[in-house]
Amino acid sequence: MNVKGWVWTAMGIFLVAGASWIAFEALRPPGLPAGILYGNGHIEGTEVAVSAEVSGQVVESRLQEGKVVAAGELLVRLDDADLKAKLAQAEAERAALQQTQTRLGIELETWRHHLATAREELARFRTLRQEGTISPHKLNEVEDRFRETEGRVHGLEAQQSETGARLEAAAQQVALFELQLDRTAIKAPVAGTLLSKAIESGELATPGRVVAVLVDLSRLELKIYIPERDLGKVALGDTARVRVDAFPERFFAATVSRIDQQAQFTPRDIHLPEERVRMVFGVTLTLENLGGVLKPGMPADAWIRWDEATTWPGNLVVPL
Repeated sequence: MNVKGWVWTAMGIFLVAGASWIAFEALRPPGLPAGILYGNGHIEGTEVAVSAEVSGQVVESRLQEGKVVAAGELLVRLDDADLKAKLAQAEAERAALQQTQTRLGIELETWRHHLATAREELARFRTLRQEGTISPHKLNEVEDRFRETEGRVHGLEAQQSETGARLEAAAQQVALFELQLDRTAIKAPVAGTLLSKAIESGELATPGRVVAVLVDLSRLELKIYIPERDLGKVALGDTARVRVDAFPERFFAATVSRIDQQAQFTPRDIHLPEERVRMVFGVTLTLENLGGVLKPGMPADAWIRWDEATTWPGNLVVPL
């Protein structure tokens, strides 16, 4: 090939390279504004362990992994026959004590009336004795009757006080059995997704034993990682937007709720625009999950606006 041919070949290569560069620049997505940082990760949920509070055999289980449950929805029902028997016994004892208390009140009212009469009689007979119209023996009889009536009143008052204490204890026992009976129905404390079940029908539940684990869909989080050099830009309360593959045209509002205090090496499943970045800090975003469409485990992209003067762009892109 002559010199002229080499020149034309070089010019052709140059023109192709230039055209390729121009096409690349034209087609490359626009970068992010200076006041916005990008990160990605997987959505996580707050796990809630649901435990039994009383003992009992499982007679009904509605546990189904992956099922979405509402707050207050029945998950497991325990055998309540023993507690119902104890409650009936405690209620019968309370009723008997209430009757005793009523009877003592009637008796006490009667004997207090007798005591008032005896007190008046004693005062009158003491006056008569001073006047010498009755004998000392007669006055002693009246005094004895007064003391006997007074003792009867004091005795009834003591019985009434003791019965009142027993009645209060019986009422508390009834309330305890009612509470325990209510707890044989184990319900979801929050709305969420049933992550795992830990008990089967026929098994014995004991206080503190976990029967199921829920994921609280109302408190979802996304943890992303930012380079160490950008740590000073992010602050608690910064607003963010999150996008998931299931809803590519929709952005979910989020807020920076936690910033790790220690750096770590870049996790393997995390993409960063500059692969040379090694030391990163974790930043946790709290998500608004309106309608409950977001689920734990979803991969997500996130953009944090750390500079309030920056306007959110019309289209958020994943930096290359």
